[in-house]
Amino acid sequence: MTADQGWDQRYCGEDYLFGTEPAAFLVREAGRFEAGQRVLCVADGEGRNSAWLASRGLVVDACDPSPVAVGKAERLARERGVDIGFAVAGVDDYAWPLASVDGVVAVFVQFAPPEQRRVMFRRMRDALVPGGTLLLHGYRVEQLEYGTGGPPIASHLYTEDQLRAELDGLEIESVREYDAVVREGTGHVGMSALIDVVATRTVGPEI
Repeated sequence: MTADQGWDQRYCGEDYLFGTEPAAFLVREAGRFEAGQRVLCVADGEGRNSAWLASRGLVVDACDPSPVAVGKAERLARERGVDIGFAVAGVDDYAWPLASVDGVVAVFVQFAPPEQRRVMFRRMRDALVPGGTLLLHGYRVEQLEYGTGGPPIASHLYTEDQLRAELDGLEIESVREYDAVVREGTGHVGMSALIDVVATRTVGPEI
């Protein structure tokens, strides 16, 4: 079974694995974007974050490697009356835009081993217009002690030092490490070790 097939199996239920409400971090930080701006949601799963952003008047594109997840995301978008540019694609085969989005949203994008993650971060950076914003939210390594969501692999989880090193070409505006109870569907439930990063693009794209 491939990793993508594994996600298809996780997403195949009628319910939404991580619920239909946006991540609390995204709700806190979405005021950085204005209606009409373009935002890319990376590995967006069943669409809870992209649908919410689109409902706020943003122009939203979203990708995920699981066709099952994208099908459910499309259904959620129809139910909420919003248009989203969905693509069934992983981070390696997605047609990444270049210097053309105002924001990139990456919520619990922690399936990638370190080398793939570094490439993904560079592509996120290069997708942003100068001054564009990356909103990154995920689990810290300490999440292994809680076991309430996320991959049970330390190298896939975040530390502040690792993120500061890997998000090159981005100016880190804020990093917040904290523990909080998360209730997102059945996929994320319980006390969790979290980290939030807000960063701004400061360099030109790599051609």
